[in-house]
Amino acid sequence: MATPWTTAQIPDQSGRTVVVTGATSGLGLETSRALAARGAHVVLAVRDTAKGERVAAGLPGSSEVQRLDLADLASVEAFAQRWSERPAERRVIDVLVANAGIMMVPLSRTADGFESQLGTNHLGHHALVGRLLDHVGDRVVVLSSLVHKAGRIDLDDLSWERRPYSATAAYAQSKLANLLFVLELQRRLHAAASPVRALAAHPGWAATNLQGRSGNAVADRLTGVGNRVFAQSAAAGAQPMLMAATADLPGGSFTGPSGPGEVRGAPRLVGRTQLASDLGLAADLWRASAVLTGVDVLTEHAAR
Repeated sequence: MATPWTTAQIPDQSGRTVVVTGATSGLGLETSRALAARGAHVVLAVRDTAKGERVAAGLPGSSEVQRLDLADLASVEAFAQRWSERPAERRVIDVLVANAGIMMVPLSRTADGFESQLGTNHLGHHALVGRLLDHVGDRVVVLSSLVHKAGRIDLDDLSWERRPYSATAAYAQSKLANLLFVLELQRRLHAAASPVRALAAHPGWAATNLQGRSGNAVADRLTGVGNRVFAQSAAAGAQPMLMAATADLPGGSFTGPSGPGEVRGAPRLVGRTQLASDLGLAADLWRASAVLTGVDVLTEHAAR
C-alpha cells in the first residue's frame, strides 16, 4: 500500500508565488501557512485587508495582502488589473488557489445580483481565474466539497430567482459548479496545449468558521456539536488542497480525505459524481458563467 501523503512531501516552494483567496481563516489560512513555510511567496487575496495584514504578520516567510471581494465582479476586475500592472518578474502566479467561499447562508445577492453562494463560490472564481489565467504558470486549484454529490445545476435559474430558495441546495449547486468548472477548464487547457493544470480538492468535514451561518439557531448549534465530535482540524482539512497544489498530479485530478466516507484522513485521489463528470454540462455551465461574468478564456482553442 502506498505511503499516505503528508505535508512533509511538499517540495521546496522557494521562488514560487501562490495566490490564495479567502486566506485569513480556516482552510485558506492553513494552506497559506504551509506553503509560506516551504518558501513560497503567498498572496492573501481577501476582503478585509486589515485582517489580512494581521494574519500575514504571523505567517512564516514571505507574504503580501491584496484586496479581493469575489461577490463583486468590479473588485475581481480591479484585482486582476492591479496584478497586470506589476513588474513582469512579479506577475507570474505559479499556483492560484480558489479557496474562498460561503456555506448554506440565507438568501442574499452579490453586488451583481447573483445568488450569493453561486456568485461567491463559483462565478467570482470563474471571473478571477479567467482574468488571471495568462499569468498562471503551473496550476489552478479549486476547492469543492463532499456536498457536490447532492448538487444539481439549473441552467435556467442559476441564481434562484424563480425556484423556492434552499440554502443547502444552493450550496450544493455551487460546489458541483466548482468541479464542472475544473473539468471544462482542464479540457480547454488541454485543447490549447497549455502546460497549466486545473485540479480540485475537498476537505471532508473540517471545523472552520464557514459553518454555523445558516441563520437557524438550532441548526447552527448542531453544526457546532458535529464540528467538536466528528470534524478534523482546519489544518488536516487543508491537506487535500495542499496535495493538489504541490504534488505531481494530472490535470483534472480531485483530491480528498482517504477515510470512510471521505470525511477525514490523509489526502488521496477521489472520485466524483456522474454529474460532476458530465462534459456537456460543464461546457453549458461555462458558457452561462461567461455570459453572466463577461469573462471567457481559451475560446479559440476550445472550439477547435
